[in-house]
Amino acid sequence: MNRNEFVIVSAVVLMLAFTLGWFANWLVHRFRRVSAADMGELERLAQSLHEAEETRDQAIIYLEQREAELTNQIAQTEAELRAAMEGLRDARHEAEEMRAYIERMHSNG
Repeated sequence: MNRNEFVIVSAVVLMLAFTLGWFANWLVHRFRRVSAADMGELERLAQSLHEAEETRDQAIIYLEQREAELTNQIAQTEAELRAAMEGLRDARHEAEEMRAYIERMHSNG
């Protein structure tokens, strides 16, 4: 291999290395580049996510308040039911006493 062939082969190898490096650089920038439209889309998505989180938090607060109200209503209803059952038990007991009294009066009279 003479000097001219060596220079030509070296030039071709260097040109190939430069071309591969440039292509690799172009690929990296191509994949890393974020356009203004992409940034706008990302901003819109971030805003939508933020609004959805706020809505979710409000829904959770509403459901917790509603659950507390319903729990309170259930407790009141159960207390009223216990009072009604106790009143019914007393009324039955009193009715039984009245029947017994009436039967005693009829048997004595």
